[in-house]
Amino acid sequence: MKIFSVSILLSLMVLVVSGCDNASQSNQSASPSAAEILGNPDYPAISYGGYREKTRDDVPTVDDLKEDMQILSAMGVRILRTYNTSQLPQAQRILEAIKQLKHADPNFEMYVMLGAWIDCKNAWMDIPPIHEEENEENNRAEIDMAVALANEYPDIVKFIAVGNEAMVHWATKYFVYPKTILRWVNYLQNLKKNNQLSSDIWITSSDNYESWGGGHKNYHTEDLTALIKAVDFLSVHTYPFHDSHYNPNYWGVLKTEASLSKSEMAEATMLRAKQYAISQYQAVADYVTSLKLDKPIHIGETGWSSVAATLYGASGSKAADELKQGLYYHHMRDWEKESGMSVFHFEAFDEQWKDPHDVNGSENHFGLIGLDNNVKYALWDLIDQRVFEGLTRGGKPLGKTYGGDRNTLLKSVNIPPLKE
Repeated sequence: MKIFSVSILLSLMVLVVSGCDNASQSNQSASPSAAEILGNPDYPAISYGGYREKTRDDVPTVDDLKEDMQILSAMGVRILRTYNTSQLPQAQRILEAIKQLKHADPNFEMYVMLGAWIDCKNAWMDIPPIHEEENEENNRAEIDMAVALANEYPDIVKFIAVGNEAMVHWATKYFVYPKTILRWVNYLQNLKKNNQLSSDIWITSSDNYESWGGGHKNYHTEDLTALIKAVDFLSVHTYPFHDSHYNPNYWGVLKTEASLSKSEMAEATMLRAKQYAISQYQAVADYVTSLKLDKPIHIGETGWSSVAATLYGASGSKAADELKQGLYYHHMRDWEKESGMSVFHFEAFDEQWKDPHDVNGSENHFGLIGLDNNVKYALWDLIDQRVFEGLTRGGKPLGKTYGGDRNTLLKSVNIPPLKE
């Protein structure tokens, strides 16, 4: 009788385990592919770092990241983009946080574009970088970890981006030429063909619009053409914010707008910023068409800083403030819906490690939510809708910047220069 009972028990255990496996496989098969979510208006995207301290050595815990994932989900975000894999445990912790949230709530949805950082030889060192050669040890570690994480979390990782602004020549400390990116893109595509990586994962590189052929002809090389053929889509960066200083021809208030109110001047200026971003996208699209190629193009990064000390602040182009940031954010979300593509807005939260010696450094203030847990103007409507109710960051609830007073906010707005 005992033997018979044990036999039944073992059989039941096998059925339960088998059922769990089948359920797991069913859940995995139900997970949408990259092709189904990229460009889908039901899956808004955002860039995410989430570092809270002045150094990335202080990596947020899984519990910290679960707080952030719930805030992003409440915002409607369904795809986020990361930047490193092996150098820091951040990416792995993000994936674990999402996994735990999905386990607690099967309806929780968040997918990831996993970034693998790519460097040239001697990058970030006191000796001259060698752009023609790559940092083999770092780059291989980043790619290998990306593959391992994609295989460990197949229901979450839907894209792998080889490099971040790794080909643009102004990234003087670390840029590589397209042949290096092409090498690793081909490597990942071969893994897909050999069933060592899910065929549903899309491979790209996330880079400046010039790097994708939308600017100077110096970038128009055979290796770039081969890379465009090799990727599943182009992830293009456009930053009208930075060009308000570096290429200011588009920037400023027209003479016909000089009598408008401050908010109306800002609105007119930011509509031109939107069109400027669209022109950079179109330059890439035109280049791809000139090659007689057809590849999806999405915006892998664009954003607007709310604070700046010099180049973009009151003594510079007067671009940085929360009103302009909010206008740009909503204009780009509108374009995203109109165009049927994804726009990874940069970025979710302020990060102070980027310019730790200057509290007003513009790179510290691209987030839509500040380090003080105050939601910036772009998302004030979500506070009004109470979507963040019950959610915290660092154990503290979220509020509005400027106490939610738009008139107080407007006093901090700088009018861009008058265009001659």
